[in-house]
Amino acid sequence: MTFDVVQHSRELRKLIELDIPFVTVTLLDLRGSAPPFKGAKALITSNGLEWGTVGGGKIEAAAITFAKQALETQPGTSCNLVTWNLRADVGMAIDGEVKIFFEIHNKSEWRIAVFGAGHVAQALIPMLVKLHCSVTCVDSRPEWIAKLPDHPKLTKHTTDDPVSLVARLPEQTFFVLISKGHTTDLPVLTKLLSTRDAPYIGVIGSRQKANTLRGELTAAGISTEKQHSFACPIGLPLGNNTPTEISFSIIAQLLQRRDEAGIPDH
Repeated sequence: MTFDVVQHSRELRKLIELDIPFVTVTLLDLRGSAPPFKGAKALITSNGLEWGTVGGGKIEAAAITFAKQALETQPGTSCNLVTWNLRADVGMAIDGEVKIFFEIHNKSEWRIAVFGAGHVAQALIPMLVKLHCSVTCVDSRPEWIAKLPDHPKLTKHTTDDPVSLVARLPEQTFFVLISKGHTTDLPVLTKLLSTRDAPYIGVIGSRQKANTLRGELTAAGISTEKQHSFACPIGLPLGNNTPTEISFSIIAQLLQRRDEAGIPDH
């Protein structure tokens, strides 16, 4: 059996770019009454065999079942080395042993919610989807949501009530509030601070806006401790005020907080 390195690389790149969870299966060793397929590789998704083969038959069927179960139970990136007895573990009518290496590449644990689809979001989101993360963008303006490029890592929501989406987003979501103004950022921020313990909340604006927000949060009954848990101005203090450089500063701060939170970067 020959291994097509070029085709394997193409298929691997496609799965990574589309953010499709997959398992790379490599047959490392095969002993006993079985054909020699050492070094054979296959790519398995939740739908089954995507590309390649590790010999077919019951060995491959067992590898596919193991890989699909791993995608259901093992988040992020992990590895498993298994040794199966061909008769007892695989169900073959011959003696022997197979050693298989499984590399599990599951969905990213890093989730980012961007409230606002304006100029900064139009620069920021195409950069974010190049990272190992999943992104949700929320805005009340369908024309701005429509300007965002479609991408498997991006979920787009058009709603007149963005606050209602806060409770629907998963735990440990990072929140980026860059909507069309103070009056649309404040309700989302108030909901976040009163109902969630998010690892990151950033709000676009000046230090003056931050002071205004904190005054209104005090009036809404948000504690001083909670008021100091969000970043405003958003991003690290670098670059200029163009949407592109603001986006770079936001991403730098997101990466910094991601690493502090211990979220895998691959």
